[in-house]
Amino acid sequence: MVSLPPKAILFDIGGVCVVSPFQAILDYEVANNIPVGWINYAIQQGPPDSGAWQLIERGEVELNDTWFAAFQLQLQDAAHWEQFWHTKARKDATSGAAAHGETAPPPPPPVPALDAKALFWQMMRMSRTPDPYMYPALKKLGASGRFVLGALSNTVAYPTDIRDDAGVLFSKGLVHAPPPNPHANDSTNIVDCFDVFVSSAHVGVRKPSPEAYQLAVSELDRVARARGVGGVEAGDVLFLDDIGVNLKWARKGGLRTIKVDLGRTREAVEELERQTGMRLLDEKARL
Repeated sequence: MVSLPPKAILFDIGGVCVVSPFQAILDYEVANNIPVGWINYAIQQGPPDSGAWQLIERGEVELNDTWFAAFQLQLQDAAHWEQFWHTKARKDATSGAAAHGETAPPPPPPVPALDAKALFWQMMRMSRTPDPYMYPALKKLGASGRFVLGALSNTVAYPTDIRDDAGVLFSKGLVHAPPPNPHANDSTNIVDCFDVFVSSAHVGVRKPSPEAYQLAVSELDRVARARGVGGVEAGDVLFLDDIGVNLKWARKGGLRTIKVDLGRTREAVEELERQTGMRLLDEKARL
């Protein structure tokens, strides 16, 4: 049981407030016959100090063709592919999916061919859509005035006038469904939903680095004190994210957490209701 509601609520963006870019990755893997999980594995295995994805999310490199070439190499790392393949083979064997009587997994096939630039832009386009459960809940929390609301997101800084893989000028703004959607006329800037917005590419630190959580809590504390509602410590903050390691390090830093599983934001909102004591789902969403 939760004894006291949080003073502040901290949200990840992709996969929490907006449709998950992981869904775009999954769709890409299925469409291109790539083993499910490989792309996320390749991204996560990038060295913290030199991985293309890690560098772009800390704002240390520019989003351009040079970066896309580096990202392509990250997704085609043969050593990481071999590790992934053998791990997958062991899991298959444990679940009984291995070949009959086979004691050693087959050698890995060639690294899957993919288009890193097309994948990236598919992820970015998908993550412009507000989540149908979490976004309305976020708006209700903001309207209540009961909590300091923050975002802590691993992000990409877009150069001015950048074009996607189809040559179309890219806008990172939210794409709201038209009326009768009650949020049709909301701001297209997700930043406007929050009192604090910590963007990794702009502050130079990304989750799960402990410094990212410390910075977010410090900013939430600053806003709370400015409002005259007292300070905010780590234990006063409820953090929602869709990546396990991000939640693990948040808990190590003293934050309370909610895991937002892919495709299950409604369940996460139900847990958010329990922790805040607020009704956040409409009746249709409860059915």
